[in-house]
Amino acid sequence: MKKIILLGLLILSININVFATSTIVMDIDSERILYENNAYERRLIASITKIMTFVVAYEYGEFGLNQEVEAGEEILSMYGTSIYLNYKEKMTLRDLLYGLMMRSGNDAAVVIANYIGGNEEKFVDLMNAKAREIGMHNTTFKNSHGLDEKTKNYSTAYDMALLSSYAYKIPFYREVSATKYYDTKTLNKAYSWVNRNNLLFLYKNCTGGKTGYTPNAGKTLVSTASKNNLNLTIVSLDDSNHYNNHQTLYEKYFS
Repeated sequence: MKKIILLGLLILSININVFATSTIVMDIDSERILYENNAYERRLIASITKIMTFVVAYEYGEFGLNQEVEAGEEILSMYGTSIYLNYKEKMTLRDLLYGLMMRSGNDAAVVIANYIGGNEEKFVDLMNAKAREIGMHNTTFKNSHGLDEKTKNYSTAYDMALLSSYAYKIPFYREVSATKYYDTKTLNKAYSWVNRNNLLFLYKNCTGGKTGYTPNAGKTLVSTASKNNLNLTIVSLDDSNHYNNHQTLYEKYFS
């Protein structure tokens, strides 16, 4: 009888009601998996793509964050979320990276890609090379922004957790992804941004992350949180209740 009760309690502790197509909870420092559900299924990832865009741009442009970058014709065909750069407008790489992460600027993504890679195709090659280096073996990037009508970025919850853990170790990434409000200006206009990652405002232990959405991918979310020297990252793909689900999982594993 005792064995049956203990087994029932164990099953209850494992059966977490998170209704996402793919989910993973990973310890950032050890990369140990604490929970997973379909974590190795390849799916469209939408704008959480931009975490890799950030990593590649930072590592290739770390010593030129204050370099002004000019927005070219690449922004004219961009749509969706944007920081609303003007053609020929100049903005520092630092501010472009804030706009990329905080406002999910698709225009910022292609401007960064052209600046760092010379063109987006070469920048995407750098993204895929970095993915292989990190161990993201089920990931293929085709663009720097995550839109999926013309080209498609595929990854898994597990691979994106590896990327999140890698990015978290970059102090500038932690700074940018944790920023709730940011003001800057160019010669053209002033900008005042609020982070689109609402988990920063909803959950006190959240330390950053990146949201994403397209009709094909559904809602995607990569987040990080810390409590009592434990640093966790959660990835959910195609999750209509992602903010609540991330909070539920964090509270479970922090306790």
